[in-house]
Amino acid sequence: MTRVCLVGKDGSNLQYELLSRETSREALATYDLERPFENSLAVRTVSVGAAVSLLNDLNWYLTRFVDEALVQEPSISDAEWLSRPLAERLRNGETEPAETAEFCKIYGLERIGAGTEPDDGSATEPTGSNPETDRDSTAMTDATGGDESERTDDSDSSEADRSRAAKPTHRLVEPLYVRRTGGELPEYDLRDVEDTLVVRLTEAEYSP
Repeated sequence: MTRVCLVGKDGSNLQYELLSRETSREALATYDLERPFENSLAVRTVSVGAAVSLLNDLNWYLTRFVDEALVQEPSISDAEWLSRPLAERLRNGETEPAETAEFCKIYGLERIGAGTEPDDGSATEPTGSNPETDRDSTAMTDATGGDESERTDDSDSSEADRSRAAKPTHRLVEPLYVRRTGGELPEYDLRDVEDTLVVRLTEAEYSP
């Protein structure tokens, strides 16, 4: 099945932001949530088209809280991911699967150290703020004019529990933009990491 992975922006708690709002919570309600990386949520869909549709449904939240929206299609690669723009081009028939491999960025996968706590969706709000009144007064209006200050306290804990079972062990760090030549990718050399994650890009996204 096709996977979708959302990685939150620095300073945001992605799990809280998505599961505490009615519209995004309902969009994710039919999926089993996973947390492959720190401050991330992932789901499995039936196709690239379904993955792109889900991302479109969540677009209001992606622009505000998400740093990366990734898609993994096993028929293309069971190890590498696609950027959202590249997945859209595939869905629209503008790019062939064989044409997706040239432009990439490689993230380092850094193990979350013993002295740090992974973002498990239960992080406290900033000191001096009230998570409900402060957030709800920030004029959160979606693209259709609907009020996105739609949190319900009763659902927060139960929905958060859906993705809290397995805490992530790694975080994405410092991407290296590369170009595949002769079928091979350069090694990631920005820092010492345990592993890497490859994201295929459109040519427009590629910036060496």
